[in-house]
Amino acid sequence: MTSPIEELLPGTRRALLHRIALAQTEGRAPSLVAAVAREGRMVWTGSRSCVDGHAPDAHTQYRVGSITKTFTAVLVLRLRDEGLLDLGDPLEKHLPGTGVGEVTVAQLLGHTAGLAAESPAPWWERTPGSVRPELSDVLGERPALHPAGRRHHYSNPGYALLGSLIEAVRGASWEEVLRREILEPLGMNRTTTQPVAPHAGGWAVHPWADVMLPEPAMDLGLMAPAGQLWSTAADLCRFAGFLAEGDVKVLSQESVREMRMPSAPPEAGQWDGGYGLGVQLARRAGRGLAGHTGSLPGFVATLWVGVEDGVAAVVLANATSGPAAGTVAADLIGIVAKAEPRIPEPWRPLPEVDQRLLELTGPWYWGTQAFSLKLTADRGVELHPLRGGGRGSRFVMQPDGTWTGLDGYYAGETLRVVRRTDGSVDHLDLGSFVFTRQPYDAEADVPGGVDEEGWRGLTP
Repeated sequence: MTSPIEELLPGTRRALLHRIALAQTEGRAPSLVAAVAREGRMVWTGSRSCVDGHAPDAHTQYRVGSITKTFTAVLVLRLRDEGLLDLGDPLEKHLPGTGVGEVTVAQLLGHTAGLAAESPAPWWERTPGSVRPELSDVLGERPALHPAGRRHHYSNPGYALLGSLIEAVRGASWEEVLRREILEPLGMNRTTTQPVAPHAGGWAVHPWADVMLPEPAMDLGLMAPAGQLWSTAADLCRFAGFLAEGDVKVLSQESVREMRMPSAPPEAGQWDGGYGLGVQLARRAGRGLAGHTGSLPGFVATLWVGVEDGVAAVVLANATSGPAAGTVAADLIGIVAKAEPRIPEPWRPLPEVDQRLLELTGPWYWGTQAFSLKLTADRGVELHPLRGGGRGSRFVMQPDGTWTGLDGYYAGETLRVVRRTDGSVDHLDLGSFVFTRQPYDAEADVPGGVDEEGWRGLTP
């Protein structure tokens, strides 16, 4: 039997190498390294360099910029899952005195708090964090530009606030919490806040001449939770597996899935996608991607996860601008997904069946619209229209015998079975909508009643 995580085929590997070679050449990057993971395991890595015999590998550190934000968001979700805060809490509840305490934790995570995109001058990415020793220095005199919750507006200072929030709740530095709660459990031993050899140096490439200028690598201080990290292609492949499936040592699959749900529409013209909770969302060539891009002077980086395809890609380069890391990473996923599509798991029957659940399967009618209800392996159900698109969702069973919607129109809504006094099923109630076994079933409790004369044709 073919294993879904075997090494890539020679033709696929050559296509991947060709794509990154083109990116390094056209993007004029001093060096570029990339990796592809499939089903959570790195299956390919390649690199290109302007120095013969000195190409980086999957264990060479690059600065990853705003990919750091996803790590910070994971730490916040851990606090939520432990009951130490709620995403709807105002910042002031846990971090008083910022001057923007009315914004919520969720708004900060999803960049809908209305805060400015950058810190006040001088340019924070090329100056040491000691220039901004207090949060008031990070936020400036006019921290809010838009009403909170009204629009997506990307904010680096917002993630500085989240880093300070983590420190306040945990009673330890952001760096220490990050290492203890994410990096060590996931085995990301080459991800650090300061460069550790072997690492790439950051370069600016002149836009009109093939010459370079070294870029400074600053410690960002309070802004570190927005973009401080150095990492490798191999480590980020491990993180990609976590973003796809979760890890009980760090964050549950349910919470990771929540991070990938859109929290607000994107700013017009900014992304072909949206933003979740610390996770960028994109759609390329009809394929949904989740992850994050990153840049700091001297570096560009991208981590994309194609959850449906089971493929992830990482692209790291040491150039201030030039290589389109986000496009290249999406292309790498597309190459693998097209050449070697995901092999589905074999069909297997359920290990056991609950007859009371089995009797619920089959056709149901909302008024005259036909739906199908199917059981899933986790004792949940799926309810979808039989024809075309429309309102459909997956549901997870609750201890009281009801189901809660996981996605689609009925996300968060309650589905319950309404039975007659003899125990037989009368109808399904879904957010007050009645689903019956027959269209407007006269035997069921349909709001408004059913005409006593029943269905009829056109009388001449």
